[in-house]
Amino acid sequence: MRFLVDAQLPPALARLLSAHGHHAEHVADIGMRDADDTAIWRHAVINQSILVTKDEDFPNRWRQGGNTPIVVWLRVGNCSRRALLAWFEPLLPQVETLIQHGEKLIEVR
Repeated sequence: MRFLVDAQLPPALARLLSAHGHHAEHVADIGMRDADDTAIWRHAVINQSILVTKDEDFPNRWRQGGNTPIVVWLRVGNCSRRALLAWFEPLLPQVETLIQHGEKLIEVR
């Protein structure tokens, strides 16, 4: 799977996804740290990347339809990088399964 991790999440999340065998980039890796949502959305669509975000704007945009990437919406409050990774890593197999089963908007709590 190919993932694009949004700016409000740490680059370490992309590294975690890579460590689990995925192609993963953080927006900072591709020079898009300060890009607006439209540019990030377009990049995800063009590159067929699964967009990982905490930003509610992306799920709202997804609900409008059209040409959309898969969106993984992390619903976790502010926390340290370490806490975020510890929370997300055990949930990754379930996220992968949902993607494989065709889910397009995955809300992770």
